[in-house]
Amino acid sequence: MATKMEHPTDNRHAQASLEHFRQLLHAHMAKKGLRSTDQRRLIIETFFQAPNHVSIEELLAQVRTQDPRVGYATVYRTLKLLTECGVAFERRFGDGLTRYELADDSHHHDHLICIECGEITEFEEPRIEDLQEEVAAQYGFELKSHKHEMYGVCPKCRKKPRRN
Repeated sequence: MATKMEHPTDNRHAQASLEHFRQLLHAHMAKKGLRSTDQRRLIIETFFQAPNHVSIEELLAQVRTQDPRVGYATVYRTLKLLTECGVAFERRFGDGLTRYELADDSHHHDHLICIECGEITEFEEPRIEDLQEEVAAQYGFELKSHKHEMYGVCPKCRKKPRRN
């Protein structure tokens, strides 16, 4: 189960960001000689509205509520296309599933992953960001990107009675 962090972003910024992603994708598809099909457009728009960290299976289920004829391979290829052109990031959190999220570079975040229920919580912590920069500088390393994932047990799962 994925959760989407609430962002204080105003709706006009979000729409402008989606329009930018559409333009990136359109340019990439034109360069590769790919056409925009009804199914591909449906998958893309559904992905844009989906919560962060959506799996192929979750996106397929959402898309099929609009068009039951859409196949797994079409969703897979469309997500790969979105990843290739920088519109989506592919994420793996150690549970065997590949998840996808919108590649919003203006909003860096890290992840808390529950090892019992699989819930993913996004968070931002400036102190972690600062410390990473300090550690990189200490070792003479120029940091280009990073991902920070912490695995544990979420509050809901900790409240559940333990079975012995």
